[in-house]
Amino acid sequence: MIFYKTEEEINLIKESSLLVGATLAELAKIIEPGVTGLNLDRLAEEFIMDNSAFPGFKGYNKFPNSLCISINDQVVHGIPNSKPLNDGDIISVDCGVLKNGFYGDSAYTFPVGNVSDSVLKLLKITKESLYKGIEKVLVGNRIGDIGNAIQECAENNGFSVVRELVGHGLGKNLHESPEVPNYGRKGSGLVLKEGLVLAIEPMINFGKKEVVQDSDGWTIRTADKKFSAHFEHDVVVRKDKAEILSSFYLIEEVLIKKNIIF
Repeated sequence: MIFYKTEEEINLIKESSLLVGATLAELAKIIEPGVTGLNLDRLAEEFIMDNSAFPGFKGYNKFPNSLCISINDQVVHGIPNSKPLNDGDIISVDCGVLKNGFYGDSAYTFPVGNVSDSVLKLLKITKESLYKGIEKVLVGNRIGDIGNAIQECAENNGFSVVRELVGHGLGKNLHESPEVPNYGRKGSGLVLKEGLVLAIEPMINFGKKEVVQDSDGWTIRTADKKFSAHFEHDVVVRKDKAEILSSFYLIEEVLIKKNIIF
């Protein structure tokens, strides 16, 4: 079943989504070589709870932590651990928040130290593909228009799109209908109507599109062990222009101060 949101519900989702952005900005301040995923996880959980909310991922389908932390060839759903980050790594931090009965869900991939220009291009194009997809989140367009825009952006720049993992509806549940693939045909799929809230989240691989799952039952990584990037925004379908409910502003304010630009 697809749930269309009232303006009151949209505002509550926006509050949760903005808290995710603020949480990721706090993490951006300390992401550097030597920091561990567990360091980030503890900071995120404390920050979220200090803001009268609950970590949306913790306990979700028995997931053990507050963040999904996916490093280098890990695509998504990585479990935070005590291994320090290394110079040249990239780290996708996916964070969920539950506040006032509604979820926010957003992700950002950060470079760690000195990252090669080719990998920075992967991050840049993945983020760009997210916004290309968001441009299609309009009344009367279809789900396939979103995926097609993401796919064209990624593949035209020599990267590949993960097929097995998708974006999704968002609201009182972390994952609602419909699914939003990051590939597809223009004019195919569900017609978009006002009030539909979607989490758009391209997962783009440096190499081939195939992925495998680790024995932990969670971590997804590239089959060819090449890097993968992941960015995610929460958006609501509007008539003339999609409204982005989450925000990268605070994150990128921190990154600019650290002279990290891509």
